[in-house]
Amino acid sequence: MHELIRTNDPVLLSFAESLMKDAGIHCMVADQAMSILEGSLGMLPRRFLVDEERADQARRILIDAGLGDELRPART
Repeated sequence: MHELIRTNDPVLLSFAESLMKDAGIHCMVADQAMSILEGSLGMLPRRFLVDEERADQARRILIDAGLGDELRPART
């Protein structure tokens, strides 16, 4: 899995998940259970992950949707 976004914003994560679902790209949000450790304060960021082989396509979709500023740096 390839990390594209790291954020505390549940709305952003939900939007990104919706975009990937529409495109047929498998994704997951990691670290959701960490809220138990932090007391549900939302301080620890969640990681938005997609399949490695579809990461470039997913990145383009997120940029086209206006989420380019939220993306982690591109892999080199």
